[in-house]
Amino acid sequence: MINEVESLRDLEVTCTNCEASCCRLEAMLFNDTEIPDKFIVINTRGESSMKRLEDGWCAALNRKTMTCTIYEKRPWICREFEMGEDECISARAANR
Repeated sequence: MINEVESLRDLEVTCTNCEASCCRLEAMLFNDTEIPDKFIVINTRGESSMKRLEDGWCAALNRKTMTCTIYEKRPWICREFEMGEDECISARAANR
């Protein structure tokens, strides 16, 4: 996996080649009040996160365009996730 991560670091990640790998990560919600209820799940400890489909993808992801359907109201944690940064590259490598 280290070689995969290193080879991905050399590629410039853009909106057109993003692959939405971050949309397979768990997205915990922290005071995110604008998220539509249909995209929220609450675990047994009362913690909220974005709903994920059976195959692991975020329920708010448009699978045809691989874009977020609630982009303007996306969770704080998604807003903080930087395209092309280390976490992005690691998520891309894990999904290959």
